[in-house]
Amino acid sequence: MEGSAYAGDVMPAQAFVALESDENAVLIDVRTEPEWRFVGVPDLSGLGKRTRFVEWQLYPDGRPNPAFARQCEEQGLEKGKAVYFLCRSGVRSMHAAVAMTSLGYGPCYNVAEGFEGDKDAAMQRGRLGGWKARGLPWRQD
Repeated sequence: MEGSAYAGDVMPAQAFVALESDENAVLIDVRTEPEWRFVGVPDLSGLGKRTRFVEWQLYPDGRPNPAFARQCEEQGLEKGKAVYFLCRSGVRSMHAAVAMTSLGYGPCYNVAEGFEGDKDAAMQRGRLGGWKARGLPWRQD
């Protein structure tokens, strides 16, 4: 994807520092509701913030979410304020960053590696990279 289509990729720790230092910056997790429930979610409570949750693709069929932009607005996304999009591995969130940039939001960033990162030698996620493996705050409800 062309770099000018969104503000760029940032590593999970960079995103966390940016969320900590910019009181207006928001984190939107674009995974599906089952992923949030069963895998865990970023915990920004220590920053006095909350993660926003908007599915990029609808569960269970994987259709694009036609209400994505409206739901982001309902979650407090405002034009002119930094937003960091996060998914499992950084693919869906990159598409979300591109889409919202095209609508005039942002700067929009993609959290590279996502929440779970790439698969390891055992073909499992959550160990090699991503928000969880990098030791950033998260919780599982």
